[in-house]
Amino acid sequence: MRQEQESAAVPSASREYGADSIADLIRNLATDLSTLLGKEIELAKSEVGESVAEAKTAVGAIATGAAIAMAGLVVLLMSAVYGLSNVVEPWLAALIVGAVALLAGYLMVGSAKKKMSANSIVPDRTLESTKKDKETLKRATR
Repeated sequence: MRQEQESAAVPSASREYGADSIADLIRNLATDLSTLLGKEIELAKSEVGESVAEAKTAVGAIATGAAIAMAGLVVLLMSAVYGLSNVVEPWLAALIVGAVALLAGYLMVGSAKKKMSANSIVPDRTLESTKKDKETLKRATR
């Protein structure tokens, strides 16, 4: 009879120990997932911040370069008008040069608009890392 009590006590103790281990594992998993999510959010913020800072610098450089180029372009366009006025009337020379410059500017703006998209500030590394984490979690839960 005593042996029956001892053998009955052993499985219940091992069940309790196993339950505690599983509970600890689940608690640790929840903590680790929370930490992982926090780190992923920090990484995304950092990447977006870097992209925005690079974009600000690029916009400043573009604006400065455009202002200087504009001055040079005005001088070149005036010289084109003067040169063309030797062949046609001055007003017609100015009209032709102005129309060509307007068309060139329109095409350049259209091209720049295509390049300036929301995709340039997407945190690619964070998205890849999140996909890997998702795949790892799927494998771990199987």
